[in-house]
Amino acid sequence: MVKVIKKVESYPLYDDGNHKVFWLGVEEAEDEKGILTNQYLIIDNDEAALIEPGGYFVFERVLRNVSSKIPPTKIKYLIYSHQDPDVVAGMNLWFEYAPLAKIVISKLWIRFISHLAILSGPRTIGIPDEGMEITVGNSKIKALPAHYLHSPGNFVFYDMKAKILLSSDIGAAAFPEGEWYLFVEDFDRHAEFMEAFHKRYMSSSKALRAWVRMVRNLDINMIAPQHGAIFEGENVKKFLDWLYNLEVGIDVYEHLFKV
Repeated sequence: MVKVIKKVESYPLYDDGNHKVFWLGVEEAEDEKGILTNQYLIIDNDEAALIEPGGYFVFERVLRNVSSKIPPTKIKYLIYSHQDPDVVAGMNLWFEYAPLAKIVISKLWIRFISHLAILSGPRTIGIPDEGMEITVGNSKIKALPAHYLHSPGNFVFYDMKAKILLSSDIGAAAFPEGEWYLFVEDFDRHAEFMEAFHKRYMSSSKALRAWVRMVRNLDINMIAPQHGAIFEGENVKKFLDWLYNLEVGIDVYEHLFKV
């Protein structure tokens, strides 16, 4: 069946009636200059978690698409993989529309949240370095460590029911001007759009390979990054194999440390 995807609207990644996962569209304006951000909504029964809520630029679109699926007042958690502004900058806006939601972020970044969000202290849950489980409705989301990829306090989120790994910046791609797709079809061509980002923004090959070994133990149907396109089916394995063999970070740029 052909997937009908409208760029600025939400798209269902999983739906069994009680548990749903949605991708929440991307912007069409030029301001993001090819680095489009993905946000994801998990709904289980009458509760929701918003993953990577995003900054001011995307807020109107994300709020509209969330509201079409569930009242924002039913968002239990605003879940952040790390501290980058394209992930966290819209936090104060979400406080207004999702007044009951708790912030979930690495414990490393809790002390920075007060610079972004007013009266955030009592609403913040720090993820310990080893990760934790987050309950949404009758389902569990596992926060799994992805430290140094690219943030020193970074997490990915595994939806245990949908078997979707929300992978933060791991898997990010920058599309050429005028090109965009939601699901990877030609992996080898898509890898060209990922390579430069990973080599520069992932800190070390050792950290990357440790992460790949960890997630290979999961039962994964999809890997959905914060930028770029979603991997499913055989492209999940191709992506993990590609990552494992990629030299990144200090292993690529060590030659720059010369006087």
